[in-house]
Amino acid sequence: MVNRINALFEQKSKGLLSLYFCAGHPTLDSTVDIIRTLENKGIDFIEVGIPFSDPMADGPVIQDAATKALRNGMSLQKLFSQLEPLRKQGVRLPLILMGYMNPIYHMGYEPFFRRCKEVDVDGVIIPDLPFKDYMNEVKPIADRYDIRVIMLITPETSDERIRFIDENTDGFIYMVSSAATTGAQKEFDKAKQAYFSRIDKMGLKHPRMIGFGISNRQTLQSAQANAAGAIIGSKFVTLLDKHGAPEPAIEELFKALEE
Repeated sequence: MVNRINALFEQKSKGLLSLYFCAGHPTLDSTVDIIRTLENKGIDFIEVGIPFSDPMADGPVIQDAATKALRNGMSLQKLFSQLEPLRKQGVRLPLILMGYMNPIYHMGYEPFFRRCKEVDVDGVIIPDLPFKDYMNEVKPIADRYDIRVIMLITPETSDERIRFIDENTDGFIYMVSSAATTGAQKEFDKAKQAYFSRIDKMGLKHPRMIGFGISNRQTLQSAQANAAGAIIGSKFVTLLDKHGAPEPAIEELFKALEE
């Protein structure tokens, strides 16, 4: 069976929309309901955040969600147990876990990727995973379990490094819109547009998704015009916090993306 991430990008090369939320937020048991709701609303794939006490790449919104999730009792083991029945319940869209090295390292790479395979997770994003460790320790295990390890690039990433990532990963490349932390922005300035254009002209073999700062029509259209699609995190997490349930949160997000 082809990995769901690869299958998605083969079927749909433009206009994709992915959402991020933090497992265990707004409530400990909301993970399954959020995933099922987002799939029903036509979201292409989902990033499920593994809460961590020191999320260095995340802005205040996602930090707050992670803190609340940990207080609610969310853990990596609990998240895996929540994800276990999803595929049997008919969930088909790709699922990606996004989390920091610490909890994954403590679980162990082999048990972590084996568990991903058992619950039918398709990929992982580990923002603070050094590329050397990825190549030497993580990639061989992830490949064995057919789990895609998605790498991030920023405006500061060199062309040489980007090409190296393109050659040694699979799935897609996560283009961070800026070197700052996550958080909603009203528009992408000329510097960010130049960055998008520069990467576009490199002719990379893997599709790209743009994330960080997407919250309205301008930023969404810019991301979807310069890559395969957009990833929205902080805006959706804010709305989940506001409404406490995925249905009204996604409806308000769709309205915001039209403005």
